[in-house]
Amino acid sequence: MTDLDTLYETDYSAWAERHVQLLRAGRYSELDVKHLVEELSDMGKSEQRELENRLTILMAHLLKWEYQYRTLSERWREFKVDSWRASLIEQRNRLEKLLKQAPGLKARLPSTIREAYADAVGLASDESGLPSSTFPDQCPYSTEQLFDKTFYPVHPEGQAEGGLAEP
Repeated sequence: MTDLDTLYETDYSAWAERHVQLLRAGRYSELDVKHLVEELSDMGKSEQRELENRLTILMAHLLKWEYQYRTLSERWREFKVDSWRASLIEQRNRLEKLLKQAPGLKARLPSTIREAYADAVGLASDESGLPSSTFPDQCPYSTEQLFDKTFYPVHPEGQAEGGLAEP
């Protein structure tokens, strides 16, 4: 076991800092390639998982905003949509930040949206009590709509966007 192997097992931060020093100095032959490849691979997977999780939550809340209205229409005036709006804002902000930090994820957006949509339907169904069949089979929102901070779906009953219109 090399010194870097030991350092990796005992002090990850020191191991990472040592690799920064080695890379800056161009001392590539001294790198702990095995663990470095493992860490870089995990970083990409972690970012992909975060993208998928945030998209799942965002789409689930958009679906609930649009479709749960039917069950809340009688009480819409008194129902607080602030928490839904806050969740949509938070997910959009975090997605925007993630894509700035990892711009390579943008190329994966279409496939990740498709993959995350089934989970979003399941989450929306679980949280709203509506059957999964209530929701479209494919994501009804474009990528632009998902990231548009002013986009709130129109309720099926034709209420104004933003969900604040009275029934």
